[in-house]
Order: sequence, then C-alpha cells, then structure tokens
Amino acid sequence: QVQLVESGGGLVQAGGSLTISCAASGRTFSTYALGWFRQSPGKEREFVAAISLSGGNSDYADSVKGRFTISRDNAKNMVYLQMNSLKPEDTAVYYCAARRAPYRNTYYSDQARYDYWGQGTQVTVSS
Repeated sequence: QVQLVESGGGLVQAGGSLTISCAASGRTFSTYALGWFRQSPGKEREFVAAISLSGGNSDYADSVKGRFTISRDNAKNMVYLQMNSLKPEDTAVYYCAARRAPYRNTYYSDQARYDYWGQGTQVTVSS
C-alpha cells in the first residue's frame, strides 16, 4: 500500500510556471506507475500526465503536451509535475495517483486503473 501527499500548489499568473510535487510512503515506490489528474469546478476529473516505473516512458493529455513535464525520483519516493506557460484553464485541483505495475515501461492514462490517490493540491492561474 502507498500513501500520497501532494504539495506545491498555489496562485500563478498566466504564462508563468509552477512545479507541484507528490511524496509517497512505502519501500516499493519504484514498482508503482504514477499519474497526475486534475479536476476543475463543475467538471469531471481528467487525465494530465502519466509516467512508467522506470521514468523512461510517459504520456500527456493533448491540452498540456509541450507545456507540462512529469518526472519521478525513485530514490526520494517523489513524483513531480512541472507546468510551464500556464493558462487560466489549467486552474484545478491536481491529484497524484499510483498503481502497482508489472513492467518497468508500464504507465496508465486511465484514472480507473489507479488504486491510490492523494488529497490534491490547488493550482490557480490568474489571467
């Protein structure tokens, strides 16, 4: 089992950058595929980015491709989401998620595949 705690959210102006983090408990962090999802008021939670066990494979939603970068540090049990060129429509609560995966290149873009979730961190982008 793994527990996830997000941090680093805040208020940023449009065009700015922000990096949010997710700290995971447990000794088997490197066996989990990880993902970032977000939810805006009145909208369903949506996929943002995912990364494989090894960190060598990743996937992004079209809306963030080229602006956001997901990364992980297995030695520190951390996953990050670097967000550049932020837009007001990026405003949301951002959640990290984890799922045990069988292969080092496995990642999941479907939120239904994830077993563990953090409590979320608010990101607000002002225009």
